[in-house]
Amino acid sequence: QVQLAESGGGLVQPGGSLRLSCAASGSIFSINAMAWYRQAPGKERELVAAITSGGSTNYADSVKGRFTVSRDNANNTVYLQMKNLKPEDTAAYYCNAVVTTIGRPYYWMHYWGKGTLVTVSS
Repeated sequence: QVQLAESGGGLVQPGGSLRLSCAASGSIFSINAMAWYRQAPGKERELVAAITSGGSTNYADSVKGRFTVSRDNANNTVYLQMKNLKPEDTAAYYCNAVVTTIGRPYYWMHYWGKGTLVTVSS
């Protein structure tokens, strides 16, 4: 079993900042890529930011220069530092991780968190 627990969402004014955290736990052997997705009402889920096990990152064009994804491998945690938030950033943010378990150490699977809500509004 692997669980991803997101935290850090909330209500923030335009121009403000939030930091999302996602901690993976369970029978983890290794974690490859970790990523943040978001889904706004009436829209499809989209990739916001991703980070590989080696630290390479990529971002959606809409968040480049404002969001930073990072990870703490010792704690199996990925972060999303969001700055200069805009109303269009309002969405449910979901953590994703590609993980192998102790029982199947070479079998990669995607795991998802339950999401954390980010609302950017005055």
